[in-house]
Amino acid sequence: MKIYNKRKLTKEDLKDLMRRPGDGAADITELVGKICLDVKKRGDEAVREYAELYEPTSVDIFRVSDDEFEEAERLVSPKLKEAVTTAENNIRKFHLAQFRDREEVQISDGIWCRREIRPYDTVGLYIPAGSAPLPSTVLMLGVPAQIAGCSRILLASPPNAAGKIDPSVLFTASHLGIREIYKAGGAQAIAAMAYGTKSIPKVEKIFGPGSRYVMLAKQFVSTDRDMSGCPVDLIAGPSELLIIADDTAPPEFVAIDLLSQAEHDPFSQVVLVTPDQQLAEKVAEIAQSKATALPRRKIIEQSLIRSFILVVSNMDEAIESSNDYAPEHLTIMTKDPEEVSKKIKNAGSVFLGEYSPVTAGDYASGTNHTLPTGGYAKWFGGLAVENFQKTITFQTLTREGLQNLAPILITLTEAEGLEAHKLAVTERL
Repeated sequence: MKIYNKRKLTKEDLKDLMRRPGDGAADITELVGKICLDVKKRGDEAVREYAELYEPTSVDIFRVSDDEFEEAERLVSPKLKEAVTTAENNIRKFHLAQFRDREEVQISDGIWCRREIRPYDTVGLYIPAGSAPLPSTVLMLGVPAQIAGCSRILLASPPNAAGKIDPSVLFTASHLGIREIYKAGGAQAIAAMAYGTKSIPKVEKIFGPGSRYVMLAKQFVSTDRDMSGCPVDLIAGPSELLIIADDTAPPEFVAIDLLSQAEHDPFSQVVLVTPDQQLAEKVAEIAQSKATALPRRKIIEQSLIRSFILVVSNMDEAIESSNDYAPEHLTIMTKDPEEVSKKIKNAGSVFLGEYSPVTAGDYASGTNHTLPTGGYAKWFGGLAVENFQKTITFQTLTREGLQNLAPILITLTEAEGLEAHKLAVTERL
């Protein structure tokens, strides 16, 4: 990892450094749009054709059978089953605290307003399987969907070369009671769920991470001009991590945390911001050394080329840099991480202290690992129960309530020149 000193950078240099590296998505935007429109037009036939082009195998029957669920149950080890159960309990406990179904306020005598929550009826969860199976993502999407009250939860995931979905993904979904699973991946799977095909139902909203193809497909179906697509959770890019650390941080912990996120994707970016030059040099050395011994070292090496260490003058500058970068994951390894956290404005999920690795949030601490990337943490938060719901407001006025509010209503309607609005009040009184 290359080390930069903030004092030696111009404003433009710093701006360029903090800008995310490209992920190569621009060159496939037109192709993804074509795939989505083709699936919209030709349905299952198009899904199969694109699977033959881009996936390890194509399938005749998309839906996972009962036999495949039973096989997955046999293949998954008791140890993994126990881990899935514990992770689910932790995730469910945290997300249950987010649930709301009604808020009511009495504005004044005779006027009541309330907001009620309605879940999406049918949601589609996308579980990628490019370089590794992701049963954890099944939990992160499935648990809040259930808590929100979605009545139909279906899942799509690309099959392997044998034409099957990874047993750990099938077991985890079945463990949650999700048994409607389709063997489809990539942009064609997103389009199939957005528009519906003969085999794959249309959903009301799509959730889940994925490749550049998947992200661009989500963007396309959520902005289709004739409104025939559907909304999506968020458009997330490659994983990223920023660590704020001072001289109290163990350099080994900092280095391995950076590598843990770098191994996600060649386009992942990991950053260390520190006022300690010595820590910066140690972390760079350890990260380079440990990377060579890891199974996904080729991915990590490509990620580290896009990553960097920024040495700043003090902790205030470190916090400022972090807020400007707005990382998906933020780890704070300082003498007083809680104090530093009070000044954090932009981050997807924050990990406080040297014993809080991002791995915990990725799998089983309880928080959700579906988070905004690319600086979008400046405007959005991570996935939560409310993302699976929509709100409706209600109001009830008695005659007394309307009578008391009438002077205000009449004055405002007259100011706007809307006579019928005024009559809707005065006729009643």
